[in-house]
Amino acid sequence: MPVARIKIISRNTKDARSIASQIVEIAKSINIKFKGPVALPTRRLRISTRKTPCGDGSHTYEKWEMRIHKLLVEIDGSDQALRQVMRIPVPDTVQIEMALLG
Repeated sequence: MPVARIKIISRNTKDARSIASQIVEIAKSINIKFKGPVALPTRRLRISTRKTPCGDGSHTYEKWEMRIHKLLVEIDGSDQALRQVMRIPVPDTVQIEMALLG
């Protein structure tokens, strides 16, 4: 049986965790094997800019950071499970990538 690898990407940790827990609950209710959610390394995008627009004055900087969180869940690729996963309402802050292996 093929395995569905589901990668959840979000800037908000709570949204990503809630989607992952819904996928795990679906796997438990259908009684299929699953692995995860496994937290992948968080990507940090950092930007530092000068506070003054012209460059004169004090040498002060503003620092901005955006974190991108990733979770990985693997479930058996049964038809019933994949249909229910596709029906999960996904917020705009979350991206889901699915791949069938094997």
